[in-house]
Amino acid sequence: MSTEILIADPLTPSSARVRYVSEGKRVDSQRESHPRNAAHDAANATEVAVGAGQGRGEDTSSAAANPATVVATRPSLFSDYIQLTKPRIVTMILVTTVASAMIAAGGWIATVDMFWLLLGTAMVAGSAGAANQVWERRIDCNMTRTATRPLPAERIKLTPAILYTAALVVVGTAILYWQFGYAPAAAGVATWLLYVLIYTPMKTRTAWNTTVGAVAGALPVLMGYTAAGGGIGDWTGWLLVAVLAAWQYPHFMAIAWLYRRQYAEAGFCMSTTVDPSGRSAAAQSIAGSIAILGCSVALCVIPGGSIAGMLIASAAAIVACYPMLRASIRFSATPDDAMARKLLRSSLLVLPAVLAIVTVRTVL
Repeated sequence: MSTEILIADPLTPSSARVRYVSEGKRVDSQRESHPRNAAHDAANATEVAVGAGQGRGEDTSSAAANPATVVATRPSLFSDYIQLTKPRIVTMILVTTVASAMIAAGGWIATVDMFWLLLGTAMVAGSAGAANQVWERRIDCNMTRTATRPLPAERIKLTPAILYTAALVVVGTAILYWQFGYAPAAAGVATWLLYVLIYTPMKTRTAWNTTVGAVAGALPVLMGYTAAGGGIGDWTGWLLVAVLAAWQYPHFMAIAWLYRRQYAEAGFCMSTTVDPSGRSAAAQSIAGSIAILGCSVALCVIPGGSIAGMLIASAAAIVACYPMLRASIRFSATPDDAMARKLLRSSLLVLPAVLAIVTVRTVL
């Protein structure tokens, strides 16, 4: 349930023509300068049968003739409901859940237990992502990268989306409580409430939303940790939370920089919109990178054991964290899109590497 997880690719030009192809038909829409119009047109344009066009001798190869044409298959209803849950965020949460469960258990937990843990966690996390999109459905119309989401594009109606969101969190919480007890279920509910009811409305009010979002994105670690036998007051569990929270600063600051203009136009209050120079975002990136390095080393030392094991694991953690710290420092020196993309890419590698190192250190 982290603030955002994506790979920054160049945006489609605002003048591009979008063509959705679905069930032997096509939908053409001219993307206007305002993303709200683009999403509305793409979702509601008049469909013209390709065969009919060919029968009249009309040109059906506009995509080839026009290099600015974007051809995409119109999403199915199933894929739209999956997209509503923010699946990339859910995937990252499940990776951290597996790692935290193995760290708490000192090894792999029973496959059946892992299945129920991942299912319950995915449902709670997916519900939070869907609730976030329900809340921001109108704002999403104002950003190019979110205007084609299922709700702003009107491919899913509001009432079914709300019912889907509610069902996911209720069933997911019930699974966690039924299989693992109070602590993982409580961690899931706390995460959902913090992400949906506090972080989401804060995004249009204060740049501190990133801090709240970082905590909300890190709390799911406790779901996996407590489900596998870890205590809610264990230092290891909270250090894992700290790792996830710290990691989100450089990760999200890179995203906030790359999409700063869209965030500003949509009315989001981010560090990069409050301070367009990028100095604040860069400082937070460096602080987060240093924090994750320190917490990672602590996680390599806490289990005890041989001095050699602690030193090797700590050295590996430092090596894993260094590229993100270096990218943060370079972004501070030169806050531009190229440096932000390097920072984003390095962040996507650092977290899995750190979790793998700490997991191996604990298991061995």
